Amino acid sequence: MEQDEWARNSAYPHYTLRDWAEAVHNTALDKGWWTEERTIGDQIALMHSELSEALEEYRNGHNVKDVYFVTDKDGHQKPEGVAVELIDCIIRICDTLARFGVNPQHIMALKAEYNTTRPYRHGGKTL
Repeated sequence: MEQDEWARNSAYPHYTLRDWAEAVHNTALDKGWWTEERTIGDQIALMHSELSEALEEYRNGHNVKDVYFVTDKDGHQKPEGVAVELIDCIIRICDTLARFGVNPQHIMALKAEYNTTRPYRHGGKTL
């Protein structure tokens, strides 16, 4: 099923970023991931590991658009690929923000608006 077709048929087609944060946090709670409190440092390390997994997928020759499936130990089809690992990082970010009562949609808007005021290629970086 193509990505756009899946989105139209998804149970989540009109979720806001805040809705997603709440949904993924509720799933994390349901699956026992917050039975012991974790530090922000722990959470950032987990986010970093998802980015490392995305890089590994890329190094293994997968295109960013490639999504493939592997059968997990319970017989479910688990999506894999660069984009999936990047989304795993977003899920961890949203889960963390929701855990600490931060509305990611508000913070995204604040930062995006600020970025429009920045000069061209700000920061003196060439890449």
